[in-house]
Amino acid sequence: MSFLSFFKDYKKFGIFFSVLCVIIVLIIYNILNVKKPLPIYQPAMVSEELVDSTLQHKSKYHKIADFSLINQNGEIVTQDTYKDKIYVADFFFTTCQTICPIMTDHMYQIQREIINDDDIMLLSHSVTPQIDTVEQLKKYAKKKGVIDRKWNLVTGDKKQIYDLARKSYLAVKTDGNGDEYDMIHTENFMLIDKKRQIRGFYDGTNPEDINKLLEDIKTLKDES
Repeated sequence: MSFLSFFKDYKKFGIFFSVLCVIIVLIIYNILNVKKPLPIYQPAMVSEELVDSTLQHKSKYHKIADFSLINQNGEIVTQDTYKDKIYVADFFFTTCQTICPIMTDHMYQIQREIINDDDIMLLSHSVTPQIDTVEQLKKYAKKKGVIDRKWNLVTGDKKQIYDLARKSYLAVKTDGNGDEYDMIHTENFMLIDKKRQIRGFYDGTNPEDINKLLEDIKTLKDES
């Protein structure tokens, strides 16, 4: 009898211990899989070649500056157009034959993924605004499948665009001198939150980075 009693007690203990182990494993799994908040990028965190010299040591409170540009429909686009929106920004030009077509195709892919999400938009700045007129942007937009309510292609004052690139989005190489082609844009896509803060940089030519960007958009939506 004592042997049977011991066996029954051991069996109960074994079941209890097994259940406890499963619970502990599930708790650890959930803790490890909690999404970490995305970083808030400051100029001091970014390569100096992409940041205006006046901001290279700034380590907090960085936000995208106010702007006023013109889109593919001749409409004025400002920071208020993107108020309370998460958006993806980049810099391009319509006559680029190297990385821009790949970047634009990937922007189109993002547009397709966020088409029914009113919280997400896209913004592409021309680095050759003297060439990329409203008419040129409209032609390009039609060719690339741009949906106006989701994606603005913008042109305007070159100095303003350059300042945005260097001082806000931290996305363009070299210090320009006002010449026609003084802005050397990168393949970077920038993820901007509803507070106009940079939350991520991605290689706009890399499909894996685009997948990461889409995942980070979900994380950012959960945060806001």
